[in-house]
This record gives sequence, structure tokens and C-alpha cells, in this order.
Amino acid sequence: MAILKEPDFGTPKSKAATMVSLEIDGIKVSVPEGTSVMRAARQVGQEVPSLCAADMLDAWGSCRMCLVEIEGARGTPASCTTPVREGMKVKTQTQRLEKIRRGVMELYISDHPLDCLTCAANGDCELQDTAGEVGLRDVRYGFEGEKHFGAGADPKDESNPYFTFDSSKCIVCSRCVRACEEVQGTFALTIQGRGFDSKVSAGIMADDFFGSECVSCGACVQACPTATLREKAVHEHGVPNRSVLTTCAYCGVGCSFKAELQGDQVIRMVPHKDGGANEGHSCVKGRFAWGYATHKDRVTTPMIREKTTDPWKEVSWDEAIHYAAQRFRTIQEKHGKGSIGGITSSRCTNEEVYAVQKLIRAAFGNNNVDTCARVCHSPTGYGLKTTLGTSAGTQDFKSVEQSDVILVIGANPTDGHPVFASRMKKRLREGAKLIVADPRRIDLVRSPHVAASHHLQLRPGTNVALMNALAHVVVTEGLVDEAFVAERCEAREFDRWRTFVAEERNSPEALEEKTGVPADDVRAAARLYATGGNAAIYYGLGVTEHSQGSTMVMAMANLAMATGNIGREGVGINPLRGQNNVQGSCDMGSFPHEFSGYRHVSDDKVRTLFEGDWGVKLSPEPGLRIPNMFAAAVEGSFRGLFVQGEDIAQSDPNTRHVTAALEAMECIVVQDLFLNETAAYAHVFFPGTSFLEKDGTFTNAERRINRVRPVMAEKNGGMAEWDAVCRLARAMGYNMHYDSASDIMDEIARLTPTFKGVSFARLDREGSMQWPVDDAAPNGTPTMHVAGFVRGKGRFMITEYVPTEERTNRSFPLILTTGRILSQYNVGAQTRRTENSRWHEVDRLEIHPFDAEERGIADGDMVSIQSRMGAVTLPAMISERMPQGVVYTTFHHPTSGSNVITTDQSDWATNCPEYKVTAVQVARSNQPSEWQMELENLYETNYRRAAVEPAE
Repeated sequence: MAILKEPDFGTPKSKAATMVSLEIDGIKVSVPEGTSVMRAARQVGQEVPSLCAADMLDAWGSCRMCLVEIEGARGTPASCTTPVREGMKVKTQTQRLEKIRRGVMELYISDHPLDCLTCAANGDCELQDTAGEVGLRDVRYGFEGEKHFGAGADPKDESNPYFTFDSSKCIVCSRCVRACEEVQGTFALTIQGRGFDSKVSAGIMADDFFGSECVSCGACVQACPTATLREKAVHEHGVPNRSVLTTCAYCGVGCSFKAELQGDQVIRMVPHKDGGANEGHSCVKGRFAWGYATHKDRVTTPMIREKTTDPWKEVSWDEAIHYAAQRFRTIQEKHGKGSIGGITSSRCTNEEVYAVQKLIRAAFGNNNVDTCARVCHSPTGYGLKTTLGTSAGTQDFKSVEQSDVILVIGANPTDGHPVFASRMKKRLREGAKLIVADPRRIDLVRSPHVAASHHLQLRPGTNVALMNALAHVVVTEGLVDEAFVAERCEAREFDRWRTFVAEERNSPEALEEKTGVPADDVRAAARLYATGGNAAIYYGLGVTEHSQGSTMVMAMANLAMATGNIGREGVGINPLRGQNNVQGSCDMGSFPHEFSGYRHVSDDKVRTLFEGDWGVKLSPEPGLRIPNMFAAAVEGSFRGLFVQGEDIAQSDPNTRHVTAALEAMECIVVQDLFLNETAAYAHVFFPGTSFLEKDGTFTNAERRINRVRPVMAEKNGGMAEWDAVCRLARAMGYNMHYDSASDIMDEIARLTPTFKGVSFARLDREGSMQWPVDDAAPNGTPTMHVAGFVRGKGRFMITEYVPTEERTNRSFPLILTTGRILSQYNVGAQTRRTENSRWHEVDRLEIHPFDAEERGIADGDMVSIQSRMGAVTLPAMISERMPQGVVYTTFHHPTSGSNVITTDQSDWATNCPEYKVTAVQVARSNQPSEWQMELENLYETNYRRAAVEPAE
């Protein structure tokens, strides 16, 4: 496959419905009103040269290369800034235009280095191409432009780990500056000076790109028409010569990328303009942090060991699979069929996840399967299915462009879902209003050209109380959309809910002491949400990772239904999924009580369907959830575990309890890229595949099913993860076989109604689709619940506020809550093995100045964070982002051990851990915690040891 060239039409597409007819170089064309002449010309193949134009940016009109002649018009207007009009006649190629363009190009080239043969952009340079296009053969002004070669020339900026900035090659087209503003919304770049002294700057307060507010999203690099901004990999290896379309494997946005290569070596990842989720944008992780796929730490050979104190022994795939099957069979013979189980991964493809849950149900003979979504978004599934009828968000990401009011609660999109955040910020700059409900002052509260109308800085653990207070205002002030409720919702349940939330105990005034949010602010926010037009809710783990996570999801659904904000563009309830395939892992039947498509295992009709297809009797009894597996392991009845792509020893709460459970098991099989914390307790290691090697699909937070295509050959001996799982199933006596990942999707579609119309062939031909893809919606469903709810009538639920059992006291007076940072991802296994660690080398504890001063803590001091569960030591960062009494940290580095101190409190309905509320005490310390010293020893004995016996 050659490089996939995406056409650039110069200016954005018009959304107007009215069509305009005109003539360009004698060619008749009809385009939407508001289309630029440049775009209209390029749509009919009439190329108009330009340097400052790009169709992801608004028209600028500065380069003077795209001039055209228009019949009846004076002069030569710029085609990028000139809109079409009915009957217009345009000429794009005349001798007059040729002379003007060549003269303009002479001026550019007179002040540009002529090192094309050795330039990193040679063969990939718009300036070079345009010079050839206008026929430039000579420069009358010489080649000694003072700006680039004089004493004032700036040195090349190589501070960013991923790209360089060479001002000598800058033509000041402003595309990078505009991309930073219009696409990313960071406003980190600017043009300094005027006239000949104009130059791009990363801000007057920064010496270089790395020290600036630049978030390394790559939008400026992508926009640059020269080698001014260029990936370091291109400098080192040259311009790529082929590309493969695939999907990012980081957060739940699910960005589409062109992986551009030389042979089997990835040179760069370029966001795909036709990507449904990202439309040509990216973040620092997806664009640049893919180097972990070839990191030296990757384990590429299967390994086994008898005891966890033994060194690993490298073996063949056949031996590793036989060894795992034999140990699992022995455990079941000794302890019963239900003594083993498995955990699927939200980082693996739908096909890989489906294979693992089938292995457990059909080969293990039980329903002891769960997924890491248990510890993040399981309340989303429960809450939305109960109220609306389906376990997924209601909108596509593009829907936010129609929102008038946006409520962000328990989420930090700029760090956790940055590409969606950029889309949201653009809408906010256009005039939409923002409400942020979060204990922490996240960037969206106030950042360049964006400010929240209301920041409801609630106390951790009081989400439900706040939501009830908002609903109280809606009900008691007559803001309910009565027509919507009467037509779309269950009347009796609504009446019960209306009576409940109208009670004085749910008023903002009554709940102010609990939430910490002034009643007037709550009332103003409620009125804005109910009356401000299209209102959308976007939420994250700050909603779900609580003891009342499921209650909170239902409370948000109640509010949306009561105000009629469901079933059209610009509204809805939208979970921002943390990992790339959280939605897909749930869809595929990873929960112990559900088959794929969220159908209960006790349903005889559904079970018969699967039994007929799989050829095996299936259990009607729900299996063990992850917390139940751990408890049963400590008790002695659960003895074996298959772990697909998850580091439960680092990511799950109450780490000591988790490791005690792992130590108690007789056989743990880990399938992963690296020897992670969980692998320290494993007996078998199956090397996994990175997203660059996978063939399959991911499903993002908007239910978008995206193709993941193999960019390079597997680095693990050529074994696809689903194939290793199938071979394990066969070794255990169940004949499970597929010829390809496509075959697995065909089975998923055959057995799962919402995926009925999905196939690799369709996805390859038509692009991504959003489920349900069925007879009623053969092309997918961008917006859910349009004509009615999936369950029929919407169901209002009583959402009584029940305070968490985790309370502060004199010994533990502060509340710890956790979150993510832009440059790192989840437990850091991938991003820590890239240059992203330059931005976040260690997890830190954010603490309010008052709390720090009271404890004698200065910025940078090492502090001990002690909870009822244990203690860890981290450096302190004094910050007013947190309110007094609340501290905050991230969990990206295993040595931080954040989950050592989190409790085993969990959501009442789903057992999702309450990561966001932990009572702690903080004190100065210059010693690592006991746990961190244990972890250091674990590293020495399990990871850094060179005593891996080679395969014979």
C-alpha cells in the first residue's frame, strides 16, 4: 500500500442546505452556499495553488498564491476567502495569475534555505510542490534573506521529544498558530513581530516548545507546509512511503490514524481526516506515544514456571499452552469446575475479548468472567440500562457541536479525552455555556478563551446529593418538560420521583452543608441546564467510582429525561470511557451475568442460541465478579485465573488484598506485552500483541466500531492473541477454532442483535459504524432513543443520597481523590515506555496551601499518605486546584502505589471500587513506604533478574 493521500480542499465544508451553481474554468459545479471558490475549484479537480490554506482551518488569505479572476469583479481576489455566488464565472489559470503567483513565490524562496536535497521534508513539502506548480525557475532577489541567515536567526528548537522547530524554514503562513487555536484550542503559539520581523513563537513566557503551554497534540506539525515543524522520526529515517489505516489504542475517543511506514518500521502516526471520532485531530499519546510497541521491555516469547519464586523459562507456544491447560484441568479436578475463571481487557480488540469470554464459558464450563470495566464504568451499564434500556452513551461526539449547555461532571476531558475536549472547547468558544461539577478546578473551569459559567466544587462522595438538588430546582420551579415526560416516560415512576426530589431535604439549601456547594450556585446551574437550549451531560470516573456510582448514573438520566434532553443532537448522557475498548469489552459479554449484547445468562432462549452455535451446554448461573474472585481465592475455593491485558495488581483497589488473592492461586496465566505487576504472581506468560499488530475492531465511547489493522508483523512469535486463546480452549478439550479475526466478528454479528449488520468487509468498505447496526438501523445509530427509549418508556428511579462509609476523622482528616494527566495513560505500562515521561516522571500529591502549611509541607517535599489500608510516599505539589481538606494524585507509576491506600468500598450495585473517596492523613517523610520497599524487592526478583532460562 502506498501513502494514503487525503485531498485538501483548502477551506472547511459548508453546512448550508442551499446549493449555488457557478462555472470554474468552463466547468459547471454546484456547491453549498458559503463554500469558498477554492474549495469549489478543487472539488472539480481544478487545483489552485496555496500555502496558507487547509481545510481543517478557517480561511486566512495571507499567502496571496490562490488568487483567481472572477468575471465582473475587480482585481484578483483570494479564492480561499471568496465565497461562491450564483452564476459566478471563475478563471483559475491565466497568464496574469501565473505572473503574480510566480512573483509571490520568488519572495518566499528569496528568504528560504535551498537545502531541499537534504531537507527532512524533501518529497513531502508544500512549498517545494507549489514552487514547481507555478513554474518558478529563477529568483531575481538573491537567496540571502536576513531573517533566516543573518545574525538574528533563531537556533533550531529541539526541546520537544517528538518534533523540531526550525524557524529558518518558516514562511509565516500562520497555519501552525491557527491549528493550535482552531483545532486544538490551546492558544500556545503566536506570531511575534510585524512585517519582515514576524515569526512564530511558543509564547513570550517560554524559552522553547517544551517549556511552553504546547500540549504536543501535533496539530501544528500536521498543518506546517514546510520542514519548520517536523517529526524527529522523519529527520532520522526519512519520509515514509506507505500507510495503513488503524485506530488508536489509548482512551475511549477512538481516533483513526494513518500509520505511515518505511517497510515494517513506523515513522509517524497521522490522524485521519475521515476518522469519525477525531476528524483529523490527535493528542500527544495517539500521535507520538506508540514507541512502546517496539520497546526492549516487551516479552516476545512464551514463558512458564512452577512457582513464582522460580525464574521464568522460555518455551514454545505449544509447550506454554499445554502447560497452562494441564494446570487448569488439575485445579478443576481438585476444586471443581467453578474454581477457575478469567478477566478480559478493555485494551484488546472486540474479537480478542469475545474469544476469552467464550473460552471461559465453553471450555472452563462456568461464567467466571469479568472485565476491567468492573472497576471503572460498570455503574454506567447498570444505571443507563435501568433507566433508558441500553448500557451505552446516547450520542456521537460530533453531537456536542449542537449543544447550548454542557454539564461536565466527574471528568477531566482535556487530560483524559483531549481530542473530544478540543471539539468541546471549540463549541464553547462559539457561545455554548459550561457547567463543571468537580472537587478539583480542572482546566476547563478557566483556560484560554474558555470559562465555565458555574464551577460546582462539591465534596468528594456527594455527587448524588448534588444531582438531587439540581433536580429539586427543576421540579419545584416548573422547569420539567411535561410534554416529553408524558409521551416518553413511565408516568407512575415519574410521579414517585417528582414527589421524592421535591422534598425539602433534597433542596440546594438543605444539601449545601453536605455538598459544600452554595445553594444559589446550584439553583443557577439547574436553571441554565433546564432552560439554556440543548443540554448535554458528559461524565467520567468521578461519577462511577463511588459507592453510589450506579445511583448517580440513574440520577443523571432522571435529570436528562425530566428536561427533555434525550433523543436528538446536542443533548444526552455521555460517558467518557477511560480506555480504548471499555465499551467493546462490555458489549462482548465480559460480565459474569451477561452474554454479548447484554443478555442475561439465565435467559433460556438466549442461552439456547449460544449453545446451538457453540455446540456445548452453558451454565445459567452468573459467575464471580472480580472482587468475588479475590475473596474466593483468599478463602481457598478459587484457584486459577486467566488475565488478558490487565494489570490488576496495580489497577485494582486495596492492593494488599489483591496480591494476597494472587499469591493464593495455583495457576495464573497472564497475556500481555510486558512483565507487569500481576505477572510477578503468574505461572504462565503469553506474550500479547500491540495495537500496531492487531487485526480486529475497537468500540469507542460513542459506540463507534472502528477497524484496527495490522501495521507490522506480530513481535511475539506470530501468534494472534485470539489464536492463543483458541489453542488453550482446544488443549482443555473444547474445539474452538477461527481462521481469522474476521470470522470472529461474523460470529459476533450472528449472535448479537446490535452487531447484526457489522462485518470487516463493510467496515473496510464504508468506514466505522455506531451500534446498533441492525435491520432498523442498517447504517448504524449516531443518536440513541430518538423516537423512543430502548426499554420502551423511560424509567425514573428514586436516587436516595447515602453518604459513603469512608469518613474523615481526627486520624484521617483529609479526603484523597485520584485522576489522570494528559501525558500518561492508565497504569502507565505503555506511556512510561515513551518520551511522554518527560512531562510526568512521577506521581505527585496535590495539596491545598492551607493544608500544607498546617503540616509544615513545602512544595516538592516527600510526604507520607496514610489511610486505613496502608501508606505510600509521594512528592508534594502545593496547589489551589484542590479545595481545603481534599488532596489529589494520579496513578500512572507503579512505584507510587496509589491503590495500596484505596479502600475496598464499592458501588452497591456493581462492586465498582470507590477510588475517589479515601480518608487519609498527610505528613512530611523522607522514607519510602513499606509497600514501596516491598515493590522494589519485587522488581529485583521478578523483572530485573537476568535468570530467564532460554528456550531449548
